[in-house]
Amino acid sequence: MKVTEHPSLKTLNSFGVDSTARLLLTLDQEEDLLSMPCFNPDTDVILGGGSNVLFASDVPGTVFLNRLGGRSIVRKDSTYGWVDAGAGENWHELVRWTLENKLSGLENLSLIPGLAGAAPIQNIGAYGVELASVLESVTAWDMAKSNWAVFSAEDCQPGYRDSFFKTVEPDRFFITSIRLRLDRRFRPHLDYAGLGAELDAMEKNEPGPIDVSDAVIRLRRRKLPDPAEWGNAGSFFKNPVIDATNAATLAERFPGLPHWKAGEEKVKCSAAWMIEHCGFKGRRNGEAGVSEKHALVLINHGHASGPELLQLAREIQSSVGQTFGIELEAEPKIIDFQA
Repeated sequence: MKVTEHPSLKTLNSFGVDSTARLLLTLDQEEDLLSMPCFNPDTDVILGGGSNVLFASDVPGTVFLNRLGGRSIVRKDSTYGWVDAGAGENWHELVRWTLENKLSGLENLSLIPGLAGAAPIQNIGAYGVELASVLESVTAWDMAKSNWAVFSAEDCQPGYRDSFFKTVEPDRFFITSIRLRLDRRFRPHLDYAGLGAELDAMEKNEPGPIDVSDAVIRLRRRKLPDPAEWGNAGSFFKNPVIDATNAATLAERFPGLPHWKAGEEKVKCSAAWMIEHCGFKGRRNGEAGVSEKHALVLINHGHASGPELLQLAREIQSSVGQTFGIELEAEPKIIDFQA
């Protein structure tokens, strides 16, 4: 375990905002968990890749940095292959590694920033696929009881960008590894808008899993700003899911509002369309702004602070709420010990 006093967290979050902590503990092997100090949710933070977090304040206590690595194929049968991945593994590199090993199921989730340990917390999803469809189990250290816990996919309670770890027991479990059940036979998911057209443009009439991954990479790079160039956390807001009656009323008032069925009597509406309709796409408040490429993405133009980005997010929420009667929910974890 590496210990750093009074670290800057600027390089540890994809927004690139400046924040500090009292201590930074880098945990890169499971034995470190046995000797780490007690976690206090009132002062401490668990941090992975920092790609889905906004530091709106300094951290008065300790940042526990998850860098537990390792990946392996632990079992195969005629249909599936089971993969174990340490929570500190880079997600996109893991996706490509599984494809290189002739296992499919993650190709639609290519180029999602962050580490493997965050995947079940968010139940990450893209282009018509969610992690829940391939998740077998999660292993974690229970910081309240100081012992190991294993969660089945059902135990994780995956929802839309949600899970048991995010909503029911936040900050209790330090995820150490995940197990995925992947297909040895390619089962393509190409129904998401734009994916089939991208494959056609690539002249892939009978695409394989790596082709689908390449198409997703091309789409994401074209639509979303690169965090290395413009600090961001990807989509900042969830697409709201509302009841069908309310959705029908909104569709009458705003005929262009994209919406999709999201279960029985539920409809998912496009947050990006709402934000753009309210005039925020491309807007800049000092160093904090909204991407010109995608209205869901808040960006740091260079020297924005966490509070400045949070203020812009709140302005967007207020405007969308007044216009559409819908409260947008932020996807990233907001770390604000001054709130």
